[in-house]
Amino acid sequence: MKFAEFSTYLSKLEATTKRLEMFDILSEAFSKIDSKEIAKAVYFVQEMLLPSFENVQLGVADRMVEKAISVAFNQPLEKIKEENKNLGDLGLVAEKYNKNRTESKLSILDVYNKLFDIAKISGEGSVDQKINEIADLLDKTTSIESKYIVRFMLGRLRLGVGEATIMEALSKAKTGDRNFKEKIERAFNICSDLGYVAQVLYSEGEKGVENFRVEVMKPIRPALAERLESAEEIIKKIGRCAIDQKFDGFRSQVHKDGSNVKVFSRNLEDITHFMPEIVEEVKKLPYKRLIFDSEALAYDEDTNTLYPFQITIQRKRKHNVEKVSEQYPLRLFAFDLMLINDEDLLNEPYIKRREKLEKLFKDNGKISKSNIIITDDPKEVEKFFNLTVGAGLEGIVAKKLDAPYSAGARNFNWIKMKRSYKSQLSDTIDVVILGYFKGKGLRASLGIGALLAGVYDEKSDTFKTIAKIGSGFSEDQFRQLHEALDDIKIDHKPARVDSLIEPDVWVNPKYVITVKADEITRSPVHTCGFENGMGYALRFPRAVSFIRSDKSVEDANTVKEIIEMFNNQKKVKLKG
Repeated sequence: MKFAEFSTYLSKLEATTKRLEMFDILSEAFSKIDSKEIAKAVYFVQEMLLPSFENVQLGVADRMVEKAISVAFNQPLEKIKEENKNLGDLGLVAEKYNKNRTESKLSILDVYNKLFDIAKISGEGSVDQKINEIADLLDKTTSIESKYIVRFMLGRLRLGVGEATIMEALSKAKTGDRNFKEKIERAFNICSDLGYVAQVLYSEGEKGVENFRVEVMKPIRPALAERLESAEEIIKKIGRCAIDQKFDGFRSQVHKDGSNVKVFSRNLEDITHFMPEIVEEVKKLPYKRLIFDSEALAYDEDTNTLYPFQITIQRKRKHNVEKVSEQYPLRLFAFDLMLINDEDLLNEPYIKRREKLEKLFKDNGKISKSNIIITDDPKEVEKFFNLTVGAGLEGIVAKKLDAPYSAGARNFNWIKMKRSYKSQLSDTIDVVILGYFKGKGLRASLGIGALLAGVYDEKSDTFKTIAKIGSGFSEDQFRQLHEALDDIKIDHKPARVDSLIEPDVWVNPKYVITVKADEITRSPVHTCGFENGMGYALRFPRAVSFIRSDKSVEDANTVKEIIEMFNNQKKVKLKG
């Protein structure tokens, strides 16, 4: 497909705020794209060159694009800068000054390959080289093409299309309806690469997707747990089960292929570089191929105690990893096994996976197995819970003995019970930033007075509002938030947001923060669980974290969880 035609579909997506219209537009576009270009088209809609675990970034900044536009369209640089200030969108600036061509021969593949080549440029003189390559690309485009290429390079496409919509559109484009979406999603959960899944669907057909298998170095989307508040409820729900430790650390999915080792975060980022001591230990394991799930925590070697998450996360924020490794060494706790050599274990029952895991490690100083018990006695569960919490851990996870590894799913195959569930709403809640209200009075200089936040609705693949958050951040953090959010602001409500409240500035759902609140209340103005004129809201919410880089927006708490927490909160009140 010519990139100019693809750009018209992008323009249609940008113009709508209705998810069903997005589905129709995408499915029509995908139906016209062949197997050589479909992966690139999917990546483009996802606003990426490759999935995050591939660590491929364009490395392009506003100033570089301003210079490239100036060169490509023969305009003074100061004029381009001034127009950028006026319009607030370099894509619109490129569109305005691109008078060079009314037609273009560029295909989706041509544009993608050029952008990929630009991403690979590094070293001395790379900035000037990138500017020249961008200018060369823009010089070959029509005005609408240049707009979307520039926005893509800067990470500001702002289409608001979720993964669920893309998968449904692929299903409709190749099979005629949405029903194949479930199998596309299964394949995506196994490899975390939607472009690759699309390519297999287009080149090998439905059978290719149905036969998807685990591959080393393609991270599996992590299994997630539902929550219950008591041992009795857990045993009533799933019966005899394994009770595992729940760590307050950094989720780490470890892949080994010969001497090559990679570690991926819960959010599927490649985090190999900040745990070198773990990588060396994994290399020593006498297995050619491995994939296992684990939790990484910093610990004190002298006292043999584990540090909290806030200490562990410093690994990701520090450049001098070797020095941090000496100060806060890591210990890895393995708790599930997905592949060993050529044996795919995803569909095997948990108990079989655990038996194989038990034989895998010898519990050395760097890598250990989590401790488990198997029981159907609530008293034993409660005892194990108390021992675990007493050791400074977060709680427990109950696991069905016959359950497969539910990649990318949150269900009752795993059930978490944390120490925070034992008191009224002392648990934290992960919310998504949907927009902000401008600061007034003393906060006018900070840019932001409060955030509009929401939770994820799995049924509709949308975000429902639950709170306005104006406390918990320092002045410096408010300024950082203002800068980060202005990079993703849009002039209309995002298609995936359901809100009765109109903030001063809308942003694309991209960032997760963690908050605490006094309680969950009913509200006529928030759309979380909205029914019969009432939804759910957080009373006196305050931030307890800055932006959570380890979580995607779909990892935020869900509407279903909020309703469950509200109901459990009522039980606590009644007992009191």
